[in-house]
Amino acid sequence: METRPEWTRRKERSSTAMLRLMVWLSLRLGRAASRWVLYGIAAYFVLFAPAARRASRAYLGRALGRPAGWGDGFRHVLSFASTVHDRIYLLNDRFDLFDIRSTGHEHVQALQARGEGVIMIGAHLGSFEALRAVGRHFGGARVAMLMYEENARKINRTLEAINPAATQDIIALGQPGSMLTARDRLDQGYLVGMLADRRLGADPTSDQVFLGAPAPFPDGPFRVAAMLRRPVIFMTGLYLGGNRYHIHFEPLADFSGTGPAQRTAAIAAAQRAYADRLSHFCRIAPYNWFNFFDFWRAS
Repeated sequence: METRPEWTRRKERSSTAMLRLMVWLSLRLGRAASRWVLYGIAAYFVLFAPAARRASRAYLGRALGRPAGWGDGFRHVLSFASTVHDRIYLLNDRFDLFDIRSTGHEHVQALQARGEGVIMIGAHLGSFEALRAVGRHFGGARVAMLMYEENARKINRTLEAINPAATQDIIALGQPGSMLTARDRLDQGYLVGMLADRRLGADPTSDQVFLGAPAPFPDGPFRVAAMLRRPVIFMTGLYLGGNRYHIHFEPLADFSGTGPAQRTAAIAAAQRAYADRLSHFCRIAPYNWFNFFDFWRAS
C-alpha cells in the first residue's frame, strides 16, 4: 500500500537547468520585464495540469465561499508563480524591489528580549522568504528552516540555482544531530522556521477543522517544537499583488514550561490553533495557499 502522501508522488515539472535559466533571465532583465513570463507559465499549468486544477478549485471553493471558476484558478497559479519568481530577488537580498510590511513583529521582539531564538511555524501560504527582509526588525536575526531530508534536498537544489550561499540555512530533520543543530541555532538567536501543512511518508497526522471540514495535519512540527521547549509564533508572508507583501506574526503556543505529562494535550491544542489561524488567513488571501493536491483526502 502506498504510504507517501499525494504531493510527494507528483512528478516535478521543473528542472535545475530551467530554473537556472529563469534566474539568469530574471536578474538580467529585471523583475518587471521578467514577470511577463509568469502569465504563460500560469496558463500552461491551468490548461495542462488537471489534477492540480481540480484541487485548486476545490480549495478555492472553500476559501472563497463560492464555486471557483477558470479565472480564479489562473489567479491562484499566477500568485504561486509570482512568489516563486520573487524568491530569486529575496534570496539575493534585493529587498529594495518590494513593499514589505509587517504586523505583530513586537511579539517576536519580546521573545528575543529574553535572550533566545524563536520557533516560527508557517504553511505553504504566501512567501516564507519574505521573512528574510523582516529580519531587519529583529536586529538582523538570521533565519534557518527545519524540514525533512527529502524536502531539504529539493530545496537545496533550488537554492543552489538561485543563491548558493542560502543553502546553509537548511536543517534536515531525521539526521542524528538535527535536533541538536536546531537547539544550537535557537541558542544563537536564530529564527527557526517550519511549515506544518504537509506530511512526509508515513508521518502521523491529526484531523483538524480547516475551512469548515476535517483535514489531516502532520504532528511532527509541533512535536519538534515541544521537544525543543520553546515558544512558537505563527508566521505568514501574504502576497498582495504587484510588489507588495504583508507579513503577520501571532503567538501560537508556548512549550517552554510543558513537561512530558502535558505534552500530548499541548501539541493537540497548538494544532487546533494552527488550523484555525491558517483558515483565517486563507480566507483573507485565498489565492496564497499553494497546496495543489486534495488536502482533505487522507492519503
